[in-house]
Amino acid sequence: MRNNSNSRGGRRPQSAERKRTPFRRPGEGNLPRTRRVREDAPFSERAGLASPREAFGQMESEADGYRGFADRPIALDIIDRARQQQTPADLPTEKLQKALADAGLGSRRDMEALIASGVVTVNGQTATVGDRVTAADMIRVEGRLVRRTMAASSTPRVLMYHKMAGEIVSRDDPEGRPSVFARLPRVSGARWVAVGRLDFNTEGLLLFTTSGALANRLMHPRYEIDREYAVRVIGELEAEQMLQLQQGIELEDGMAKFDKLEDQGGTGMNHWYLVQIREGRNREVRRMFEAVGMTVSRLIRVRYGAVSLPKTLPRGKRMELTPEEVRAWMLDLDEAEKKMAAAAPAKAEAKKAEKAAAREKARARARAESEAEAREARRGTRFKEGKSDRTGVPMWEARDMSDRPTQRRRTGGRS
Repeated sequence: MRNNSNSRGGRRPQSAERKRTPFRRPGEGNLPRTRRVREDAPFSERAGLASPREAFGQMESEADGYRGFADRPIALDIIDRARQQQTPADLPTEKLQKALADAGLGSRRDMEALIASGVVTVNGQTATVGDRVTAADMIRVEGRLVRRTMAASSTPRVLMYHKMAGEIVSRDDPEGRPSVFARLPRVSGARWVAVGRLDFNTEGLLLFTTSGALANRLMHPRYEIDREYAVRVIGELEAEQMLQLQQGIELEDGMAKFDKLEDQGGTGMNHWYLVQIREGRNREVRRMFEAVGMTVSRLIRVRYGAVSLPKTLPRGKRMELTPEEVRAWMLDLDEAEKKMAAAAPAKAEAKKAEKAAAREKARARARAESEAEAREARRGTRFKEGKSDRTGVPMWEARDMSDRPTQRRRTGGRS
């Protein structure tokens, strides 16, 4: 017979007598719901946190924090413009022979011969060597559909990370300092590539992508991708110092200048400036302020190209751009590249004229110096002891002949 008594000696209530409670789904109430997420799935920072408080991380304090962060990573006008322009013809393209080679059908040279034989079709049309295809095109070889790898045709992943001071942008460090790569999620079949670097003590926006080509495009000086920094300095810049920073400062590795320099306010040890620059040389922003006698106490990168550091991303946290945001950014880069290509001839002519003017100026200076030396020689100026001429030959002290009357040469005979 079943024993219905409990450990306290009382009678255990039957199931029909027990108090009914409302059904709760997993994750409701006080019980946390566990989740299993693929390692290569797009990462949402808030989704993987143990508690809501952890999402806020290390936020800026009211006393010394910079308050100019953006509301969103990609501006809405860029996304809207991309939505209006996005058509199948605007998708990234690649050569047909490369697409076939990436699919594992052979070398590019073999694929060119295969295309020339007329057995390759794109969207039902016979292809020719040099045709370009997109991820949406249907490629067939002898009537069989070619299954292309998604890695070559899909949108690359882009990750934003709010770097803290005291982290290095390197996978290995002999000194054992913390690395930003230790905070990135794993990605299957690829690796994160850092878009540029930030100094050990510099904070702010750091971008990572799975596409080496995109990273190179964003870092190459030819594309002139601008960066914005929030700079906290000790004291306040004078008008002359601001003018020097905008016109150009001579550094050890060449001239440098800010394309934009705005006073963001503050007093004493907490004065902020917003600067824009199109280069990424080592400690360039800090060295420029040091060149005018100012000390940078804090440096935060708040924008890289069209991507801004959002105010909702705390220090030490990461956030991935959506595929739509990445495609919008890539279209914006394409438009900027077209404008640069259209302006390249005029820019080259202007640079050529600038170099010609500099050469002419140098020639005029050399002519002026030569004429001055000739005048001094005609005057018979005394050379000091130990001096020499331009060829390095020591010269005797010459007597001053400028006040001596000149003698006319007789042209006729004696009278």
